[in-house]
Parts: sequence; structure tokens; C-alpha cells
Amino acid sequence: MVNTPNGALAEAHESGRQRAGRPRDGRIDAAVPAAVMELLNESGYGNLTLEAVAARAGTSKPALRRRWRSRQHLVVDALVTTVGTAPTPDTGCTHCDLIAGIGTLSQAFGTSLGRRVLPALIADLADTPDLKSAFLEKFFHTRRASTAEALRRGIRRGDIRPDADIDLLLDMLASTTYYRVLFGHLPVTPTLAEDVVQVVMSGVATEQWRHRHGGLDDF
Repeated sequence: MVNTPNGALAEAHESGRQRAGRPRDGRIDAAVPAAVMELLNESGYGNLTLEAVAARAGTSKPALRRRWRSRQHLVVDALVTTVGTAPTPDTGCTHCDLIAGIGTLSQAFGTSLGRRVLPALIADLADTPDLKSAFLEKFFHTRRASTAEALRRGIRRGDIRPDADIDLLLDMLASTTYYRVLFGHLPVTPTLAEDVVQVVMSGVATEQWRHRHGGLDDF
């Protein structure tokens, strides 16, 4: 048996307590994303600082550093929290599901906030692999998987052709919003999601679906 000095025992005990960490503060977890989005709306992505976020959220910069690797990672998590990754709904109506799912993307980014944040964030993704991975995993792929399931439900219902290319349809459904936000050449209109879904369905809808809905012009 090895004798260990009492001081060493105390030090080891304290080290174990530090590794266990303090309980997460739920108030901070809720206040920080809201503070981030407020500041982004007020001063833009390039001017966002951890100091400003901490002051607005009523916490400290070290507390932010313990939770987020960088301000860019903080922005990604704020988008996940505020814009959301809620599943595309299952209403029993394929085109209704798709309009609702893509519509949340248009509503989130079709604002001055979206235009001020998304292009700069995308630029950072190109230079920061771990940030890109976080964005894709937490936000992009989560939303994409939900819409993919809506398309597969459409195939099972007989609304969408079984040979439809799911990945291509996903890109077509979402890309118009991203394209307009990134380049700003045209607005993200309130009817954009419905317009895009109509065009996509015109190419992949089954005859059964067309007959049931009396043609594409009626939805």
C-alpha cells in the first residue's frame, strides 16, 4: 500500500471536483442566444464580441468561453436555438409539409438579420473546418434530414415518384432561399416557399397526386 500525504489527497479530491464541473446555468443557456441575436440585429456579425454578449446576457466572458469555443460557434448555437431545427411537420399533405418546412427557413433568413449574418458566417465556415462541422451537424443536416423524411413520406403516400432523387430535391427546395440571402439580387418573399414547392412538385408529382389535387395550379 502506498502512503499518500493528506495534501495530495486533498488536491486530488479538488481536481476531481473541478473535472466534474459546475452545473450548467439554465438562465445563461436561455439568455445568451437571445442576446446574440439582438446584437447581431443591432450591429451585425463583424462587430459581435463576447464582451458585448456577456454584458447583454448578464454573465461573464469566461462563462461564455467555458461553453463555446469561439464567437462563431456561439452564433451557430444561437441560430440553432432561435431559428430552430424543428421537424418538417407531418400533416398528411405532402406539399403542405414541404411548404411549412421550407417556409421556416425563408422566415428566418428573409430578414435584414439573415442578410447581415449568413454571408459572413458562410465565409468563416470555409476557413474553419471545426466550425463548418458544427454548423452542418447542428443546423444544416438536422433540417435537411427532416425535410428528407417529408419527401420519403410523400413517396410512401404515392404523391412523389419513387425514383425521385431525394438529395437533388432537398437542394432545390432550400437553395433558392440561401441563394437570395447570400447574393441579395432578389427578395425572400412571403410566398417563396410555396412557389418553390410548386415548381419542384411539378417535376416529381405522381399522376395520382395530380388527379387528387386537380392539377398543380390549385394548391
